[in-house]
Amino acid sequence: MRKENLLKHIADTGYNVGFGAKKHFATYDITDKVPAMIGFVSIAIGILALFIDWLAAKHFAAAFIILGVLGISISLYDQRKESYADAGRKLTKLFNRLKHLYFSVKAASDSELPEFERELKVIEDDYSQIGMTDQILFSGWFAHYKFFWELQIDWIDEQKHFKFFRDKLPLSFMLTAGLILVVGLIAIVACLIKS
Repeated sequence: MRKENLLKHIADTGYNVGFGAKKHFATYDITDKVPAMIGFVSIAIGILALFIDWLAAKHFAAAFIILGVLGISISLYDQRKESYADAGRKLTKLFNRLKHLYFSVKAASDSELPEFERELKVIEDDYSQIGMTDQILFSGWFAHYKFFWELQIDWIDEQKHFKFFRDKLPLSFMLTAGLILVVGLIAIVACLIKS
């Protein structure tokens, strides 16, 4: 394999491994922190509803029942959350090995490339053994944030040339935000027509 192709392959694998690590950490963070936040907000609003009449309305009560169900569904991941953190740590180690491999290949002679190809294959095999496929809802969105805004990925970007809308924002997030915007505008127009 030519050096340019090997560097691109390492960067592609680095993206997959790094994003996978962040997705595992996102699932861990969501399962670890969100149920406590839901509980706190529900109790705080419940107490305030004793004094503020509009908080005691049926639509607020229904919203908090939905939040409670969400908390229960998140707690289904609770027994495995440490496995997600462990997989995230292992994938981060692989990510760091890939980064080291990338810079080693950049400085290597052509005669050294077969050894680096074998090392890349070992890392890819380890990656396929570590990753967990069952991730929690919205972990992909959170992983995008963690990968593109918290992780140092300049070496991957050197090969992949990430674009803001194409790569750094999840398509499902943009579609959801667009749908919310359209529904909000329709609701505002409907209120204006009624009044």
